[in-house]
Amino acid sequence: MMAKDGNPSPLTGTPTLRGHLAILRVDHWVKNVFVFPGVVVALAFAGLSLSFPMAVAILQALVAICLVASSYYTLNEVLDAPFDRLHPLKCTRPAACGQVHIRLAYAQWILLGALGIGIGWAVTPSTGITLAVLWLMGCLYNVPPIRTKDLPYIDVLSEAFNNPLRMLVGWFAVGSPATPPASLLLSYWFVGAYFMAIKRFAEYREINNPVVAAQYRKSFGFYSEKRLLTSIIFYASSSMLFLGAFAMRYRLELVLAFPLVALVMAIYLDIAFQENSAAQAPEKLHREPRLMVAVVLATIVIASLCFIDLPTVHQLFAPTLPRPAGR
Repeated sequence: MMAKDGNPSPLTGTPTLRGHLAILRVDHWVKNVFVFPGVVVALAFAGLSLSFPMAVAILQALVAICLVASSYYTLNEVLDAPFDRLHPLKCTRPAACGQVHIRLAYAQWILLGALGIGIGWAVTPSTGITLAVLWLMGCLYNVPPIRTKDLPYIDVLSEAFNNPLRMLVGWFAVGSPATPPASLLLSYWFVGAYFMAIKRFAEYREINNPVVAAQYRKSFGFYSEKRLLTSIIFYASSSMLFLGAFAMRYRLELVLAFPLVALVMAIYLDIAFQENSAAQAPEKLHREPRLMVAVVLATIVIASLCFIDLPTVHQLFAPTLPRPAGR
């Protein structure tokens, strides 16, 4: 809904406790499952065994990141409310309907962020610092004048940067003395960008009106289906390239999981073409059985290959060409 001056109309409605609880988006906490690969890889790298104190630390880190995530969601709801009213699905969000008291929402944002970072710091200082960076990325993504979500490509890359941060939370919660591999973090970043770009693609198709799409999200004034699909291919290729670099350097057995990873990515892209696609709301992806089967299978295989040594794989991929003289 637009006002006569062309700007989004002001919010109307009555703030409620239910509205403030809803903008925590507890159902979105499922995204923090991306913490666990950091835990698994850290354990495998350091040769550590999961202990009760370590399990408690991981649980505390999960609570902390969920609080920081809800802080981010609160800010996102408040600042995006006028524009969400232009979206065919998001127009029913509590803040968009005026069911949120703005000043209280800002207090909620600060309190949740501080509490989450504090709990993370109690786990390890590195965990607390990582959560502080995650909270700051939420500010850069949502708050003018930077507001990276309005910038084409930067919107996807800045949002996807939360993926390696989630991995680092899991890594630091374990207390591993090893340094997280850059190749793995880059792969995690670009696969996050792949998923985020597909979300943009599904949203753009659902709106099906370039003018309305640009009013809802400024970056849609630049995007098109062709540009989004091209970026999706770039992010997918980059992610697999860095994952391959990680596997070749640190854990060659993981190459056996690549077909399953590719299957998950292919199914996810296919879902984006569906009407009212679940790719627009990742918290609803559990309703896609074929995707869930592929994800669970890939997770089991990847986790297993992090700990199982397969000498045959190393023999199969051993260099067969002579090394150039002088090297």
